Amino acid sequence: MNEETVRPIRRRSGGAAFFDLDRTLLLGASGPILGEALRRVGLIRGDASIVENAAFRFFDLVGETLPSMFLARQGARAASGWPVDLVREAAESAAAPLAERVLPYAQQVLDEHRSEGRSLVLATTTPVDLIGPFAELVGFDDVVATRYGRRGDRYDGTIDGEFVWGKGKSRSVAEWASVQGVDLDESYAYSDSYYDVPLLSIVGHPRAVNPDPRMLAIATLRRWPVIHFDLPAGVPKFAGVEPQQVLQFLARPQTFPWVRFHVEGVEHIPRHGPAVLVANHRSYFDVLAVGYLLAQRGRPVRFLGKKEVFDAPVVGDLATALGGIRVDRGTGSEEPLRLAREAISAGELVALMPQGTIPRGPAFFDPVLTGRWGAARLASDTGAPVVPVGLWGTEAVWPRSSKLPNVTNLWNPPHVTLRAGEGFRVDGDDLQADTERIMRAISELLPAEAHLPRIPSEDELARTYPDGRVPDDVRAAGEHESARRPGFD
Repeated sequence: MNEETVRPIRRRSGGAAFFDLDRTLLLGASGPILGEALRRVGLIRGDASIVENAAFRFFDLVGETLPSMFLARQGARAASGWPVDLVREAAESAAAPLAERVLPYAQQVLDEHRSEGRSLVLATTTPVDLIGPFAELVGFDDVVATRYGRRGDRYDGTIDGEFVWGKGKSRSVAEWASVQGVDLDESYAYSDSYYDVPLLSIVGHPRAVNPDPRMLAIATLRRWPVIHFDLPAGVPKFAGVEPQQVLQFLARPQTFPWVRFHVEGVEHIPRHGPAVLVANHRSYFDVLAVGYLLAQRGRPVRFLGKKEVFDAPVVGDLATALGGIRVDRGTGSEEPLRLAREAISAGELVALMPQGTIPRGPAFFDPVLTGRWGAARLASDTGAPVVPVGLWGTEAVWPRSSKLPNVTNLWNPPHVTLRAGEGFRVDGDDLQADTERIMRAISELLPAEAHLPRIPSEDELARTYPDGRVPDDVRAAGEHESARRPGFD
């Protein structure tokens, strides 16, 4: 980036996308990183004070305020006499640490705009000399930012042109668009701050990102989309917390007095970074059971689930709010895998059950687990490790034949075993072989009784069917097998 706020760029079709920096692209403030960089080059003396650290923490929580922006405006005066070259040196050293803090789904949105031909523009109050290297590293085409006045090779304590904040930011963006010939009606703008309402109001596609309370109110009234760059699309936040985190707080034995959980191998679930979690499927209770397991690790998960769940009233909205990914197997759509890959690239944990559905009838009791190739392909495409989980006993809590779980069994509750195994990476050369390896890894985590072939009773078979009835052909086949193998159980 050169030192001009507005400069000729390579023209793109389809308008532009303007992004605020703090609490939008980044989870919090850029100030601590920029301040440390200025200290390293000797422009600021001493360590950050208690007051300075408290101010940044307050900003992270509530966003911009009039007092904080008044102080930001005085930054030009504080920088009077600073050599421009030293500020740029600090900016270069801060670029990579700032880029590492760009929120995961923000990078995906940037990539989407770039692929659709829009110019990417960072619109921020932060001085252009201090933020330009970061913008270039992340891939922005230009920067609309505050410029400090100069006398020779030093700053002179003034602001050259607009202070790029509030209405000043919207005027600067409008001027940039006019010079570049960009149609604002075709453009997008992203910000968290109420003081950026003027900016969002001049584009055709405003987006409120991690909005402060007043921005949230305006966005609600004007029906602007509200998004969070640290969460998948459709997942809301309330007071900075997503719904799944609330549910995880409740995932403790006292909440489930009608179940006795036995959990092993939590340490195999990575605390951070992407992974594909796979489990066998025995019950409608399995998703809750896996959620309970992950709550012990404190990690949200993005579940791939059947479309019937997402189509159900209330339950479907809840599944979306929890970050679920809808799978419609009848269409052969690649959309679920694309969304799962995006979640993995954002460092998320994605969970699925390779069996696809709860086995019915005799297949439910087959000691050999078979699965679909979706988990293997996802792991192969992303390079993420596979973490196997063995579930046992969930069918006693909520069998397929029941519409609701049994929550009344408080005196002799069934035992549910959740066992996570060590993660591994698939070869990626043969999806079938990788799928078989995944299913074996799950099977090895199940108790010894899971590996013994046996003939189930008619009552046990009935519990594996949605209507609780064993089909006549299955019953006849079972009677024939019992007669052929007398005494085997």
